[in-house]
Amino acid sequence: MIRLILVVIYVALFLIFTMPLMLASFIIGKFNKKAGDRIANSTVMWGFRCVWFICGIKLEVKGREKVPADRAVLYIGNHRSIFDIVVAYPLCKCPTGVIAKKSTKKIPLLNLWMMLLGCLFLDRSNTKKGLEVILKAIEMEKNGTSILVFPEGTRNRDYASDKLLPMHNGSFKVSTKSGAPIQPMTIVGTENIMAKHMPFIRSAKVTVEFGDPIDPAKLDKETLKNIGGYVSGIMEETYTSIRKSGK
Repeated sequence: MIRLILVVIYVALFLIFTMPLMLASFIIGKFNKKAGDRIANSTVMWGFRCVWFICGIKLEVKGREKVPADRAVLYIGNHRSIFDIVVAYPLCKCPTGVIAKKSTKKIPLLNLWMMLLGCLFLDRSNTKKGLEVILKAIEMEKNGTSILVFPEGTRNRDYASDKLLPMHNGSFKVSTKSGAPIQPMTIVGTENIMAKHMPFIRSAKVTVEFGDPIDPAKLDKETLKNIGGYVSGIMEETYTSIRKSGK
């Protein structure tokens, strides 16, 4: 319980005391977008890394060198915990936006940081609004901003299984329409931080493995029709491999 209290206090103080940096990022971004993005991304990434420390997260990262350095990518993560974004985002390159649930837009101060980072808020119950989000993400990719998304759409609570929930094909249009590589990002162990024993936060080992980037232009039509299943299968193999190596 002590870790949970410390995280809540830290996040609240972070959101309050970084407001000057938020303002600086916004103003500088009006004249130099890259500089504004660097301030916003660096601040939030540093904040998340502090949460790693408070929670006692022991992080192992594999394959990060596989991420293309010269172009934006579509990061694809699996989703088992609210800590997935906390672990995954600082491992992405700058600038990177996130496709997040619409409900997160209601959180004061956090929503302002998310908008500065180029995050997009998805309402899955509204098809038209959902399409607008995807089109905006495609535009961002074409302009050099990577996107992080969790296409399962909700948290997978079957912690005993290596299976991922079905991935929504719509999320992958960000890649197929922009030409950006799909960058698998398999996350293992975040459920051990809190999800398995809420509300307690416990120290846990988390492994993140980056797979080989996937060029959508090199996929055949049949694969593209079920691209969510294709990428999910690759990530499930990685997930199983990491779990077995950890036993």
